[in-house]
This record gives sequence, structure tokens and C-alpha cells, in this order.
Amino acid sequence: MNHYWLMLIDTIFGFFALFLLTKLLGKTQITQLTPFDFISALILGELVGNALFDKEAGVIEIAFVIILWGSLLYITEITTQKFKRTRSLLEGAPDFIIYRGKLIRDVMKKNNLDINQLQSLLRAKDVFSIREVEFAFMETNGTVSVILKPAYQTPNKQELQVSTEKTYLATTLINDGEIIYDNLKEKNLTEEWLMDQLEEQQYKHISDVFYAEYKKGEGLFILPYVNREHKKYDEK
Repeated sequence: MNHYWLMLIDTIFGFFALFLLTKLLGKTQITQLTPFDFISALILGELVGNALFDKEAGVIEIAFVIILWGSLLYITEITTQKFKRTRSLLEGAPDFIIYRGKLIRDVMKKNNLDINQLQSLLRAKDVFSIREVEFAFMETNGTVSVILKPAYQTPNKQELQVSTEKTYLATTLINDGEIIYDNLKEKNLTEEWLMDQLEEQQYKHISDVFYAEYKKGEGLFILPYVNREHKKYDEK
């Protein structure tokens, strides 16, 4: 039984130590992981996991492993920040997969990428034909960035000579029948104003509203609770 208590203590310590290490090293999303980051995460997890199940390893050993590996990662990050020439070695560099509409076979072979995989990556960017692509880059995290040929590019407001307006973010004011008072206060709105807006759209109670968001210049957008049996489906 004493062995399980030690494992509990080691696991809790390892959890908080890894959490602290992640905070110190910065916020890198999973989709932004470079190959080096991915391998580092696997090795760190393996080191901590082995330490947890090693009867001779305790909190001190786990702390030593995390501090040692974390220091190496931190030094690597500082190195890539201060010495730009090391970035391509440690983090990799983007490569052209498509240049001027032509596939670069050497780069595809280097990245073990076939046509089907490339088409899948392009579809993730809403591109469904290779003929539409002028340039495509294989990023260090394995994703593809695309520049379309002029004929397939969506015209922007400047090209259409349409006046541009300031963009405002939508703010959630009601979620699952409950008022988000912090958001209400942030937008300098009152609960009385919110209730007036609900009444204008024929909602008498907060509990009748599943979701409501506010966007400056567009008023309040409301989604009510809808039971499955009350849904009306368009059969046309």
C-alpha cells in the first residue's frame, strides 16, 4: 500500500512540474509543433514515465530529469532566438512543393509526400485542384500554405473598391441559459438593457435562451432552446 502512495505523490509532482515547464517554455500549439518539439515531448514523457514506475526513483529523481531536460529545451530555444542561422538546423525551414504551378518532386520525396497526401493537405485549405495553385509551401509543422493563381483568387474589398469598415468581435452574453456578467460588464452593458433586448425579440425569461451574443452595430443575436420534437425540418 505504501508503494501506491509513493506513486501517487510522484505522479502529482510530475504533473505540476510538467505543467510549470510548459508555462516556462511558452505556448506552442500541437499543430505548430516542429519535428524537434515533437521528439522532445515524447522523450520528456518517456523519462517521466520511467521515473514514475521505477521503485528506486522518487521525487528528487523526477525533478532532476525534468529540470535537466527542460534546461536543454530552454537553451535550444534561446539559441534559435539569438543565433538565426541555427533555426534551419533545429527547427527546419519551409520548402516549395509547388512553384509557379509545377510540382517539385525532390521536395516531395524529401518529405515522404505522395500526390494523395498533397491533395488531402490542399483540401484542408479549401483547394480542390492542383491546377489552381501557384505556390505551395511545406511548413516545418507538416502543414501546407497555399497561394492561388490570380484567376482563382478571391477579390478583396480594395480590388472591388468597396469601403472598408472596422471589424468588431462578437461577445457571448448568455450561454446555456445563464448570463455571462463579466462579458456584460466588459461591453459596458447592463442586465436591464439585456432584458429589454430579450423582450423586443419576445423572450420573457433568460432560461428560454440557449445562446446570445452581442456585436457592436448588429445588436443581439439569440438562439433559443429547441426540443427535438419541436424541430421543423425542410423536406424540400
